[in-house]
Amino acid sequence: MSDKEKYYKTAFALAIFTIVYNLIEGIIAMFLGAEDDSLTLFGFGIDSFIEFISGLGIIQMVIRIRENPDTKRGEFEKTALKITGVSFYLLVAGLISAGAYNAYKGINPSTTFWGVVISVVSIIVMLILLRGKMRTGKALNSEAILADAGCTRVCIYMSLVLLASSGIYQLTRWPYIDVAGSAGLAWFSFLEGKECFEKARSDKYCACEH
Repeated sequence: MSDKEKYYKTAFALAIFTIVYNLIEGIIAMFLGAEDDSLTLFGFGIDSFIEFISGLGIIQMVIRIRENPDTKRGEFEKTALKITGVSFYLLVAGLISAGAYNAYKGINPSTTFWGVVISVVSIIVMLILLRGKMRTGKALNSEAILADAGCTRVCIYMSLVLLASSGIYQLTRWPYIDVAGSAGLAWFSFLEGKECFEKARSDKYCACEH
């Protein structure tokens, strides 16, 4: 087996691991977020499910560029991007609406302990994935895989938002910090949704400059 083939197998394995991890993380985060009335953790869980959908398109992308690196994005990938983009925009609307309601009603989490735990685990896992994808993308000289790595970096930023809001609330019980955290997730979700539609309309791989 050539080194190139090994790296493509690594890229495929990383894509599979990403969707499995996001599915598990999403279930746990949504359940605990609902139990503890933590909007930021609940929204983070929904984001993980959206990333799961996005990951299906990434798997198809890896298969496509493995067979022919010069081919353009197919309809399956474009459809996955559009579905992901709509999902992100719906998440933005939900987070803003729920955040406004919680702020008006003075609803705060009972605890954000699990938000701290999940965010720390997520940061560690995403950093490992980022390193693996960057290494694989550079070895294959693949713009597509490097772009996916760049978007993994955005997931780290969202995990940092969850960690900051959960940590501050757990230490200080500062009102509205959970709402502020959900607003931070909404901002990154908006950027990701915008990027998905930009990708679906063109052949470029990433708009992760944000």
